[in-house]
Amino acid sequence: MNPPPGQPDPATPDKVLVIVAHPSMEHSRVNRKLLRAANSLLAQPAGARLEVRDLYRLYPDYHIDVAAEQAALSSARLVVWQHPIHWYSMPPLMKLWVDEVLAFGWAYGPEGNALRGKDLWLVASTGGPQDSYRPDSYNRYFFDAFLPPYEQTAALCGMRFLHPMMLHGAHRVTKEDVVEHARVYAERLASYPDWPELDELPECVACEVPQHARPADEENKSQTEAA
Repeated sequence: MNPPPGQPDPATPDKVLVIVAHPSMEHSRVNRKLLRAANSLLAQPAGARLEVRDLYRLYPDYHIDVAAEQAALSSARLVVWQHPIHWYSMPPLMKLWVDEVLAFGWAYGPEGNALRGKDLWLVASTGGPQDSYRPDSYNRYFFDAFLPPYEQTAALCGMRFLHPMMLHGAHRVTKEDVVEHARVYAERLASYPDWPELDELPECVACEVPQHARPADEENKSQTEAA
């Protein structure tokens, strides 16, 4: 029997789902190391409650199995989005995954409570160094200015957005720093939910989307055909 919407599988109540998206993983300095760190846990006791899904390996044709992705999400308590920052946002396949998998009526909206109460953790890297994310530098804003779309996506789905784990300057950071970053990442994945800061975070923000926010199915179908 499947768990109720928004609830983790009773057999693995603290399941961690890692969604990885990097269009050129073979050329990655940071995300490839992070992916290996996550996969290394699968052979350890912590691996019994960990699932890692590499989107560009699973869907090189961009044809996403929505049912499979939703099933993986339903059984998780922590959802990790691991990807490099592309043009101040996520890579294209990750965006398509959000568009198709986080569906109205399933992830948000009336009866869309499948993800309610879960945690969302962004683990990302940037090519630019941290000091480039300043009003007096070429990226013009502190990096936090680019996080609201992630935060609001989590809120709309009833999820708690955790403080991101960032590594800036991925092209120039030292090998030792990458290794240490991956070590901390694996440690965090293995120790969830025993993170001290979680007790201090507020509950998920309530963003109720009313039924009338979307046209009825028949009306929507007519509009699509007319278009």
